[in-house]
Amino acid sequence: MLYSLYEAQHLALAPMRFMAELSRGWFGHPFSPFAHFPMSRRFAASSDLFLRVTDRYEKPQWNLQEARIEVALAKPFCNLLHFKTANASRRKVLVVAPLSGHHSTLVRDTVRMLLAEHDVWATDWIDARMVPLSQGPFHLADYVDYVRDWIRLLSPDVHAISVCQPTVPMLAAVSLMATNKEGGPRTMTLMGGPIDARRSPTAVNNLAQKKPFSWFQQNVIHRVPPKYPGYMRQVYPGFLQHLGFVAMNPDRHLSAHWDYYHHLLKGDGESAEAHRRFYDEYNAVLDMPAEYYLDTVKTVFQDFALPKGRMFVREELVRPQAIRDTALLTVEGELDDISGNGQTEAAHALCLNISRARREHFLAAGVGHYGIFSGRRWREMIYPRVRDFIAKHS
Repeated sequence: MLYSLYEAQHLALAPMRFMAELSRGWFGHPFSPFAHFPMSRRFAASSDLFLRVTDRYEKPQWNLQEARIEVALAKPFCNLLHFKTANASRRKVLVVAPLSGHHSTLVRDTVRMLLAEHDVWATDWIDARMVPLSQGPFHLADYVDYVRDWIRLLSPDVHAISVCQPTVPMLAAVSLMATNKEGGPRTMTLMGGPIDARRSPTAVNNLAQKKPFSWFQQNVIHRVPPKYPGYMRQVYPGFLQHLGFVAMNPDRHLSAHWDYYHHLLKGDGESAEAHRRFYDEYNAVLDMPAEYYLDTVKTVFQDFALPKGRMFVREELVRPQAIRDTALLTVEGELDDISGNGQTEAAHALCLNISRARREHFLAAGVGHYGIFSGRRWREMIYPRVRDFIAKHS
């Protein structure tokens, strides 16, 4: 019902958005005779801000001119992309992007840096509202199966990197492959993920602990309305996730939009464009399959099944201690407010049979969650560590 109300609200705003479009053109276009009135710039800026706040943001493009993108393996809920460059003889790297609200293009900067010296493959998750109900459900166990399939496809000389949420299914997949003597990736890099969410709990962890599992089932899960291919599929809607993102730092987002308004008033096009670039990505969200989301809440954030040695995938126990031949690098941000310090590092205690010479941990000083895999600190501080680790264990 809530999803349908959300769609109805967007439809109801259409006349006001149409008027705002007209107002922005009348008072903001340099060739308009109305653009030179005393209040014109204020009217144009207000209209522009209203349009951005009420807009529906589509999936961003990868926009990587360095590579030609091909779908290497298509699955109902995710495509494995190959970023082809002229030099195909480089080390193969699999980047598993998070399925946690935003589109996979959020790791664009991760892929861009890796492309300079590696043959890069990355996951591209599909919005669950676009997946027909006939394709069946998608559980956390299916996620682990997907990761195993991707590693098998690219083995034996592949280096796996997981960003944020997929650190758990990545570690589970590599553990099961080691248990079953399937081999695995040369290296496994886990970045800012909740391997053990009991350590340094954040607001995300506290919410999962304070609310019973039934609360999540009853309050955040809704069915896709009729206009989409995934009609009647149960999902955690993207618009609810977006509200959660904003609620974590409401003052920061309010200030950012207020500053954007003043940039428009002053004619500061460069600052306004930087705001648009960030929020075009930040506001673009997707629906997550309900089964996967609820499995993650229960397994990762309430039962802490992996660090307790009680995580099962299709009745098979996940045993990280079975991993011996895959080198392990964990990366955390000192200021991460999504995955607290120590949550990713916990993988070292679980992977106790990887020799110390093949394990490293890096805590990036002054880095928040998104800075682990995107931005200047990722490029200058973290990427060199990841690159050198891959080279060392190739």
